[in-house]
Parts: sequence; C-alpha cells; structure tokens
Amino acid sequence: MAEMTEAKWYVLHTYSGYEAMVKDSLEKLIEINNLQEYIFDIQVPMEQTVEEKANGKKKIVMRKLIPCYVFVKIAYTNDLWFLITQTRGVTGFVGPGGRPLPLTDEEVKRMHLEKTRVEDVKVKVGDEIKVIEGALEGFAGVVVEVNQSQNKVRTRVSMFGRDTEVDLDFTQIEVIEKF
Repeated sequence: MAEMTEAKWYVLHTYSGYEAMVKDSLEKLIEINNLQEYIFDIQVPMEQTVEEKANGKKKIVMRKLIPCYVFVKIAYTNDLWFLITQTRGVTGFVGPGGRPLPLTDEEVKRMHLEKTRVEDVKVKVGDEIKVIEGALEGFAGVVVEVNQSQNKVRTRVSMFGRDTEVDLDFTQIEVIEKF
C-alpha cells in the first residue's frame, strides 16, 4: 500500500438494502488483505424506534438512521479507494467526482460515530433512570444490567402497559436521584 495518512471518517454510498452486506464484505476484505492498519471502523448508524403493527401491537425495532450509506474510518490511499469501490453493493464514496471527502469533526460528533468512553457514570442494577435521548426519550425505567465495557445498560421500560427491556447507551440516560 501507499503512504499512510491520518485516519478520517468517510461516507460510502450503497444500493438500497445493501448496507449490512457492504459492512460484512468490508470486514472480510480487512481480514483477507490484512488491512487492519488502514481500515479502523465500519458503521451503519441505527436507532431504536417504536413501530405499531397492523394488529395494534407496538414493537421496538432497529432502523437505519441514513439508508443507503455506510460510514468508514480509514487512512485513505488510492489502493484502498480501489478495493472499497470494487466491493459489491458500493456505488462509490460521497464527494466530488466520487473522490472521498472526509467528514468534519462536527459531523462525526453529530453522527455519534466516535464512541466516547464514559467513565464517571454512577449507575447500578436497580437504579431508576430517565431516557433523555433517542426514540424512547421521556420514558422512565429500571436498570436490569450494566455493561461498563460497552457503555450500555439494559433497562426495563414500561411501554404501552407492558415492561420491555431495551439496551441504551450511558449518554442516553439520566439516573433519577432518590431523596
């Protein structure tokens, strides 16, 4: 490979419905060609939403935030551009003339692509929490499980008369203080 540059986030355009397949194909490409020092992360941003079925039941489903796009953190080279654009399902990089244009730091922050480590969250099993961000914003719940390594909590939320367990990031919750 050519001279390595600083790793930045880029956006790939894909065929509709091919996002997961492109992500899997790129992960295999990394493994087969030993590209771990060039491709650092691949994401298809998802969010939890509440969907009402025809029979009136409500269900939590994962939805793509931006359909037809995959985000990759790479140290860009022309060789890498060729390998990625030849991946099945990829129509090209987002940028002028199909040449990659990296995302700005503000865009990366807004898309929550970089996982920030939350060290000082004082949450434990049994704590009451309030959801402050996402599809379930405003709901309250009880912490069932804490996963410090992934900055997530599994929470039991009372929704539409039923308790439902959902996984939330530390950044999406606020512990309700008991007095």
